[in-house]
Amino acid sequence: MENKQHNKNHYLFTSEVVSPGHPDKCADIIADSIVDKLIIGDAKSRVASEVFVAGKHVVIGGEVTSATTLTTDEYKQIAIDALEKIGYHDNEFFTDEECLKPQNVEVQVLLNRQSPDINQGVDQEDGETGAGDQGIMFGYADHETENYMPSAITYARMLMQKVYDYALANPNELGVDIKTQVTMDYGCKENFEKSQPQKIDTIVVSAPCVSSMNIGTVRTLIQKLIDETGLPSELYNKDECIIHINPTGKYVSHSSLHDSGLTGRKLIVDSFGGYSPIGGGAQSSKDYTKVDRSGLYAARYIAKHIVAAGLATKAVVQISYAIGVAKPTSVAVDTYGTYTSLNDDALSTFVEENFSLTPNWITKKFNLDHPSADTFLYADVAARGQVGQPDYPWEKLDELEKFQELR
Repeated sequence: MENKQHNKNHYLFTSEVVSPGHPDKCADIIADSIVDKLIIGDAKSRVASEVFVAGKHVVIGGEVTSATTLTTDEYKQIAIDALEKIGYHDNEFFTDEECLKPQNVEVQVLLNRQSPDINQGVDQEDGETGAGDQGIMFGYADHETENYMPSAITYARMLMQKVYDYALANPNELGVDIKTQVTMDYGCKENFEKSQPQKIDTIVVSAPCVSSMNIGTVRTLIQKLIDETGLPSELYNKDECIIHINPTGKYVSHSSLHDSGLTGRKLIVDSFGGYSPIGGGAQSSKDYTKVDRSGLYAARYIAKHIVAAGLATKAVVQISYAIGVAKPTSVAVDTYGTYTSLNDDALSTFVEENFSLTPNWITKKFNLDHPSADTFLYADVAARGQVGQPDYPWEKLDELEKFQELR
């Protein structure tokens, strides 16, 4: 660990990220593996499959209505397969007490059918799809990185992926239950408001290691991985950055054996790292009619277009819905005073008039009812973050000209 001092003039903002091996993410990935299986088998599946992981136990509960029929044993196999893909295989370098092993997992399935009272409002006779729940969603974008995501969470994700990939390739050294955190220094509040980060101030990485490794070896290894991550050289200076690697010391025991996991408990990690407000519900475990999921994707899509078109330096888009009602109850754009040609009122009106933002429109736009290995899988989205990955359909800038005409 390094002990460097902050400069006197600074304005700091921090975001954290967890790897797919974190117990909360294990729960998300198992839940969305179920969503994938059911929707691929029946595109009209209605799913809300919550997952709780504690010790060697995986509890799958919630509501499912689908023509895809799965047995209890098949649900169990989905959970075990997901854990193995995450990296919890029969790793001989960690004991059964130090790390979860899929062969030791006990799965309990407690699934019911979705309430017909909800379903009658969602699947309507005229073919329209009502929102699967009421709620609010926020999408955000700024120009701090090339994919219009905030810098702290972007670099924390890069670090996590680098260490996680190493752990997958080297199970004789590191485990897959990893956390990273990045603090950006904006220099002053004005730079923060303009989305102008000055440097990476602090990095924190925590990763489990096998018991035979000493903490000095682990810190040297992870420091090397940090330096090889490809952080922007104009922002990352190893000699000026405060770096904490496994700050409590040696970290061996990990996984759900030592920290339980639950779907939907990493909303900030899944979205914008705290740079934006977040909605009231999680995305993982839910089918595409649940606007906690689809509404976030639509709001991010709109916000990203606003910034990419040069209409603002940063933007947050709020969408709200009433259960069983297709059209949003409200759409609001807030550019934090960074708008260029159109103010927030005009941008909000433009979005309302040009994008219906109904569940059907969102589903068709992003092909949410047809997850596949060739397009996207919900389990992969759960592992990588719900927004900010350029290969996701809702990250495409395919309406950019329409927004650019407003300049």
